[in-house]
Amino acid sequence: AKRGSQKAKREETKKQAVSRRRPLMSKPVDDVYLTWRYQRPSYQLEEAVAMLKKFQELDFTYPKQFVYMTVFLDMALEKKKKVDPFASVVHLPHRFTEELNKVLVFTENEQEAEIARENGADVVGGVELIKWILEDEIQADFYVAVPAIMPKLIPLRSKLRRKYPSTKRNSLGHDIPKMLQFFREGLEYTVEDECVIKTRIARLDMAPEQIIANLKAVINDVCTFKPATYDPIVKRLVIRSSTSEGLLLNLDGILPQKEKIEEEKEENAEDDEK
Repeated sequence: AKRGSQKAKREETKKQAVSRRRPLMSKPVDDVYLTWRYQRPSYQLEEAVAMLKKFQELDFTYPKQFVYMTVFLDMALEKKKKVDPFASVVHLPHRFTEELNKVLVFTENEQEAEIARENGADVVGGVELIKWILEDEIQADFYVAVPAIMPKLIPLRSKLRRKYPSTKRNSLGHDIPKMLQFFREGLEYTVEDECVIKTRIARLDMAPEQIIANLKAVINDVCTFKPATYDPIVKRLVIRSSTSEGLLLNLDGILPQKEKIEEEKEENAEDDEK
């Protein structure tokens, strides 16, 4: 009974403390203010990009620094189900780095192997590569394959996991040059801590419209992983440069329309059936 009364007192004091806290105000009227007393401001995408460029000029920082985005996701589905954490590769409309990903091509056809070498494949081979991959003697950022060799690559399924060639990841097919271009220049992102994506998307010295196009390309790809009939998968979106503070973005005009998402899902379903 004594413990119960003490618990009740603690709950009452908590309620009183919460009631004393003043509601957050929307906008400060002075240049100096307590940040915890006000709602975090959100900016339109074009405005935020312009602010990042202005920060760089005022702080005299490196003009070619990277621009990063942090995406907070709503992974919830019905009946306590959730979207599984995922990883994806997206081809940005505007490249921002000269770095190329290392791609390995599985094929036993000499003509296909020659095409792969001509198009920049870092490693090309057949079943002889399995042993070296299992022993970590050969490693690559991405692995692509032609359909004919897939039955022989089953021992690598548990080793490569998400990087195992598949039509869903566009890493299995006959068009070797197209796959190589996509994965050598593609940007890979991964869901961390079950609901957060952190990745770089551009350089600060790029034109504002190029930075915006790259960001929207990543967001469009992220939105394909949750059915359009549910709430949007993107809850919050923050953009920053290497030396600036993070700016919270207004999602209006950034998230794709539901019709576009449904069309992409139908196309993906058709590809999987093929």
